[in-house]
Amino acid sequence: MTTPFRVAKGLATVAAGCFAWGLVEATRFRVRHVTVPVLPPGGSELRILHLSDIHLLPGQQLKLNFLRSLAELEPDLVINTGDNIASDTATWPLMSALGRLQEVPGGFVFGSNDYHKPEFKNPLCYVIQGRSELSGTPERLATEQLRAALTRSGAWRDLNDRRAIVEAGGYRIELRGTDDAHHDLDHYPAVVGPPSDGVDLSLGVTHAPYRRILDAMTADGVELILAGHTHGGQVCVPGHGALTTNCDLPTDRVKGLSEHRLEGHHAWLHVSAGIGTSPFAPYRFACPPEVTVLTLVAR
Repeated sequence: MTTPFRVAKGLATVAAGCFAWGLVEATRFRVRHVTVPVLPPGGSELRILHLSDIHLLPGQQLKLNFLRSLAELEPDLVINTGDNIASDTATWPLMSALGRLQEVPGGFVFGSNDYHKPEFKNPLCYVIQGRSELSGTPERLATEQLRAALTRSGAWRDLNDRRAIVEAGGYRIELRGTDDAHHDLDHYPAVVGPPSDGVDLSLGVTHAPYRRILDAMTADGVELILAGHTHGGQVCVPGHGALTTNCDLPTDRVKGLSEHRLEGHHAWLHVSAGIGTSPFAPYRFACPPEVTVLTLVAR
């Protein structure tokens, strides 16, 4: 056996092993905890459950079981930053798994995969182009059915280019959100402006953390912004991190808590790595699926 052949065989073995582990890691769900100093002084803590990028197919029992367990976290507020389903038949299983969380105050925005069925994309395009693109004629999902299901209990507010004020954990919180910025469905002028009078916290919600959205929210005085979309890079290099964010956010902010600054303004940004993947790329590497509990404390 020649040396080049041995090298090629070795590389193929490593690649196969990495792919196999990626399939396993995609089901190793976890709850991550972070603390954010953003509340007015003197009040109690507030717990936000941040869900994102579920990409549910109805037969994904491990994912459904994980979703069912999240009600035990007893959050004060639930924020869902989109890409919920990968099939029209996934809406009912999703709502069933969310269970008691639907009775907790919350809000949601949509991502591109709440509008269009997933498509095969060459994984190299994410690295070379920096973002994914829709095909010319993507198949539509039953978006309005999903919207109706998410708002049925009356506790979750539709934040797609809308504002809403909710009471949660003893605080009066203003939520503002945008529709999917990844495919230019966002219309920030619909929610532009400073926080409303009498609110304790201004919170921004968007699916894809494009800097134009982060800049606009930060300039308006939004104190905490929640986003998803990036999958945390989905396939990361140990010791290096993500290769792409699938938007214009730098890779060192692909997931977790960071600060966003703009001309003297400051906001906290939390990007969720999400708990799902496209059915055409059902793997993760060095980037386990997750939800986050953000414990908000006094500034």
